[in-house]
Amino acid sequence: MTDKKQHIALLFGGDSSEHDVSKRSAHNIFDAMDKDKYDVSLFLVTKDGFILDDASSHRVFAGEAEEDVVAEVVPKLDREQPLAPILNLDSTKKIDAFFPIIHGNLGEDGTIQGLLRLLQKPYVGSGVQASALAYDKDFTKKILTATGVRNTNYVLVTPGNVTDWDYAKISQKLDSKILFVKPSRQGSSIGIHRVENEAEYEAGMQDALRYDTKILVEEAIEGPEEVEISILGNEQPEASKIGAIKVPAGDAFYTYDNKFVDASAVQFTIPVELPQPVSEEITRMALRAYQALELKGMARIDFLVSKDFTPYLGEINTLPGFTNISLYPQLWEATGISYTELIDRLIELAKDEFKRQAAILHDFKPLQAKDQKKVYKAK
Repeated sequence: MTDKKQHIALLFGGDSSEHDVSKRSAHNIFDAMDKDKYDVSLFLVTKDGFILDDASSHRVFAGEAEEDVVAEVVPKLDREQPLAPILNLDSTKKIDAFFPIIHGNLGEDGTIQGLLRLLQKPYVGSGVQASALAYDKDFTKKILTATGVRNTNYVLVTPGNVTDWDYAKISQKLDSKILFVKPSRQGSSIGIHRVENEAEYEAGMQDALRYDTKILVEEAIEGPEEVEISILGNEQPEASKIGAIKVPAGDAFYTYDNKFVDASAVQFTIPVELPQPVSEEITRMALRAYQALELKGMARIDFLVSKDFTPYLGEINTLPGFTNISLYPQLWEATGISYTELIDRLIELAKDEFKRQAAILHDFKPLQAKDQKKVYKAK
């Protein structure tokens, strides 16, 4: 331990449907951080996209109603100032690293990563491009398929081709009577529907298009078991043990309500017992996907295991939850890494990646005009 404390900033909240989930994750991370090692600043991103200062964010953390704090603080901001939404980050010169824990839109899609890169600060998690790719299920599946990582077959539906695809045509193409309709760029089961007839398909598609202009319609896997694995690392990532989720009877999949509203009937098995070859294949697939997408820091990767024990990669979460029931930290605890140690390692990984990127930029020397001409002539 160094004599000087590191100054870490938690960024949480956001304008997505997972705003309150993000607040709970941030609380748990804050509580788990070693205060002998870290000074911690808080920056709450409101539902309207304004970043509150440290003092106001601490008031919300202490139990004041967020609506009351926002109503008091935000009207005092100069709305004519173009940087008003992010102006409270002007104190970041004293921050050693950021820990963004904004789930969904703004947090996992590369937006906040771009801001932190402009601020030239280390931050936990993947970079701009990797975050954006992993957040888009369509792009993710294209990369997985190209790199040989098994995933479910699907049809991509957009406002431009929605009239070309009805339930009958897609179910025939995918050879599946049961289909899953899901927005390409959403998290936590928002806008996802299990359908098995035309009426359900049309209703599910109408709802999904509220959240995104790209909709995946996926085949169903027979008798699937939902399992999850946690990944930690940069260039040489490591995988946790595997955990399983069993949803309540009557629920077709792990819904938003199961995850965040009432998880009392959800059963978690950590670690889950699977045939060793299946566990090994899931681990290989997860690590291959992590590296193919060039992810950094952490990810929770979800799989479906079919009735015949064939694993399919379902979804990748680059900023997984840290709530009391979130599997990412639980899986690492089962693997031998405590919550507090996990936070330490994520911060160190953020700083290592920042140094690596800085070294690349420092060593990169653009060719002079005369040297460029030599290269072009050689071609």
